[in-house]
Amino acid sequence: MDLGSEQIVMRPSLCPHHALMFRARAHSYRELPLRMAELGPMYRSELSGVLGGLTRVRAIQLNDAHIFCTIDQVADEARAALHLIRDAYNALGITPARYRLSLPGPGGKYVDAPEMWHRSTALLTEVLESSGLAYEAAEGEAAFYGPKIDIQIADGAGRESTLSTVQVDFHQPERFDLHYVGEDGAKHRPVMVHRSIIGSVERAVAHLIELYGGAFPGWLAPLQLVVLPVSEAELPQAHAVVRRCTGMGLRAEVAGPEHGSLGARIRTHRLVPYQAVIGAKEAAGDQIALRLRDGRRLDPHPAADVLARITAFVGAHQTDLWDAMP
Repeated sequence: MDLGSEQIVMRPSLCPHHALMFRARAHSYRELPLRMAELGPMYRSELSGVLGGLTRVRAIQLNDAHIFCTIDQVADEARAALHLIRDAYNALGITPARYRLSLPGPGGKYVDAPEMWHRSTALLTEVLESSGLAYEAAEGEAAFYGPKIDIQIADGAGRESTLSTVQVDFHQPERFDLHYVGEDGAKHRPVMVHRSIIGSVERAVAHLIELYGGAFPGWLAPLQLVVLPVSEAELPQAHAVVRRCTGMGLRAEVAGPEHGSLGARIRTHRLVPYQAVIGAKEAAGDQIALRLRDGRRLDPHPAADVLARITAFVGAHQTDLWDAMP
């Protein structure tokens, strides 16, 4: 498209750019599998009638990767991608609605290469079955160049959308004339595995907002800990705690008495995973009386122990906020 004197090219996918990066220099079989990952912008000419919130937009940030590998490495790379997706879902608290094997359907939009489709479909089927995942086959949902494993999620109304995907692609390596030098010294064609762990960031965020209603897991929450001094006398200790949090990589801030009564401040910050209350007794003993977002209240404990425990939960990407205090 032309904008004044400039010509703008919107990229509809990241695949060609990664293929050109691979083609930019020679590669040996010793380098494979070669993985390229990017959080990159993509643009789609969606009709206005199908746009909706963050779920269906024209410009997205895509969590995408392409793995260039030998035919013998394809299954292991696809399985590893599924494991990575499951780890991400566990950390985010996302439950897949179903796994879908997306296959070609009737029509002329698919690459006309029956043998290629047979090989790639057989590989993905074997990966799903060896991973012990129940799946459904769906015709007409494949990419134009190959089949996909699509991980479907559902919103509160039961509407499904694809969040993550794993694809096997024999077509684009041929289209872009990609090669690697094999152990025999000859040129060989790599296979391209497309791997998107959480897909569109916009769609993932939309799903998480609906799933949690803003009460995100501790590691994901924009504000992880709020420090609540009971009175102005505890403000110096409260600020000292926030400085320690910052040094430990926690996102924390002080909500002092100028923002209202202690009860009002607790209610205002009800979505924050951790609330650290500091009264005169806690300030004198360098302690914290911790309130958890789920309603639990813990007895005062040394601030260092409490912050270390919160940091451990956050660092482990857990969806739980706490366990039994020793």
